[in-house]
Amino acid sequence: MVAQGIASRTVMSVEEFDTLTARPENRERLFELIAGVMVEVVSNGVSSQLGILLGGLIALWVRQNKLGYTTGADGGYIVNGERYIPDTAFISNQRQPRQSRAAYNPLAPDLAVEVLSPSNSPAEMRIKIVNYLLAGTVLWLADPDLQQIEVYTPGQPPKVIGIEGVLEGGEVLPGFTVALKDLFDQDTDEA
Repeated sequence: MVAQGIASRTVMSVEEFDTLTARPENRERLFELIAGVMVEVVSNGVSSQLGILLGGLIALWVRQNKLGYTTGADGGYIVNGERYIPDTAFISNQRQPRQSRAAYNPLAPDLAVEVLSPSNSPAEMRIKIVNYLLAGTVLWLADPDLQQIEVYTPGQPPKVIGIEGVLEGGEVLPGFTVALKDLFDQDTDEA
């Protein structure tokens, strides 16, 4: 399902969202609550591959440096009152000494990685960017088609890193670096 835009959908409360997602028929599905609208998370092979590659590099760095916890594309977070499932996220030991077992971690992550896919509408992504920033979360928004990553850091202007650039962890992941050409080196043409 390709998202149609937020304005055309029914708005619901957090309680209604939590009730619907807890139903047996929805337990194996992934949903986000964006501006009060329940959105099913759907990806494709290209977006998923980029998400797992970047997530794996982050997870390895976090583990080697004992920085905290990482989650993949089914780890949910409460971000500024909404429910998001980033493709990868990191939360530090300082902010959360013990990893949450909740379906949606009550703390927003320190870093969220969102990889654009067919289920992302531009309106939904704008709302998510604002809410991540309001929650104090650094966001890396990866675009497999443009082969670039937009970096959103609270209190700073966004930065776009192209295929020849290097993504750096900054204050949230000190010392972490990856050349974008190493992330986007796979053929992404449709089959």
